[in-house]
Amino acid sequence: MLRIFLIVLIVVALAVVAIVARFFFSNTAFDENSKFLYIHTGRATKEEVMKAVKEGQLLNNPGSFDIIATQMDVWPSLRPGRYEVKKGMSLFRVARMLRNGQQSPVNLVITKLRTKENLASLVNKKFETDSIAVMSFLTNQDSLKNYGLDTNTVMTAVFPNTYTYLWNTGPSGIFKKLYAEHNKVWNDDRKRKADALGITPTDAYILASIIEEETNNNQEKGLIASVYINRLAKNMNLGADPTVKFALRDFGLKRIYEKHLAVESPYNTYRKKGLPPGPICTPSLQTLDQVLNAPKTDYLFFVAKKDFTPGHVFSAKYQEHLKYAREYQQALNLQEQKRQKTAREEVDE
Repeated sequence: MLRIFLIVLIVVALAVVAIVARFFFSNTAFDENSKFLYIHTGRATKEEVMKAVKEGQLLNNPGSFDIIATQMDVWPSLRPGRYEVKKGMSLFRVARMLRNGQQSPVNLVITKLRTKENLASLVNKKFETDSIAVMSFLTNQDSLKNYGLDTNTVMTAVFPNTYTYLWNTGPSGIFKKLYAEHNKVWNDDRKRKADALGITPTDAYILASIIEEETNNNQEKGLIASVYINRLAKNMNLGADPTVKFALRDFGLKRIYEKHLAVESPYNTYRKKGLPPGPICTPSLQTLDQVLNAPKTDYLFFVAKKDFTPGHVFSAKYQEHLKYAREYQQALNLQEQKRQKTAREEVDE
């Protein structure tokens, strides 16, 4: 009898250990380092979560998870969000994570964006909200009025950086953090510098966006800024090629021809005086500072070098600029002729 009792006791003990192991030791069903469990707004129910757990093949024992989650009062306290299930997590840890609403944060990394649509598309890929909702916010004058912005200037609130959110943050919450960074950037020192140049922070951002598209050469950005500032002061057309590309929405254009300059758009600075109504990209903070610290020059013109080495030739006189511009155009034409000749020879072979 004693022997039978011991055997039964061992079997029961092993069963208990198995149950405890199932709840408190590794129970994930995937080989990756982690997978995400998404609980959508308006769908934070036991049924939706269990469906996602099974379809995502997150856990080895969904039924056991249901039991422990019920015992831990997980289901009544479910909150929408993105939850990271790491490899090796136990059922208990997964249940506790959901009960406590311990979401995995989302990083929104903004580099250079050109349009509101670009921002909406980026948010759509990272968050629960979709691009339609984001565009609705970015084009709603009433929403933007609270920030002193309009549908043209709204992108001046967006600076390249990494912003951390919860996955189910809505468009207004996302923009609120972007605008907080905008306020941080525009400290008293930068505001004073903009004022000394006779431009507003919005003007400075728009100008920086043009220069960001003009060149990658940080050593020249200040000089190019001085050219545009001088043109604005003299009520000249800015004549900035990147604004024509933006007006055409053709950002791959390598060369601007007369036919391109005819486009009717408030962003075509060859036809419209002053700055365009909004930025043409999200400039780096470095480029903005190059604008605010632009040297005082008498330059009114610049053109790329005829030998295609990095940089531009700057001029104060139009006749001098025309000379450099002709040389550059001739070099471009010669380069194109050589390219076409090479292409013909390759076809003949």
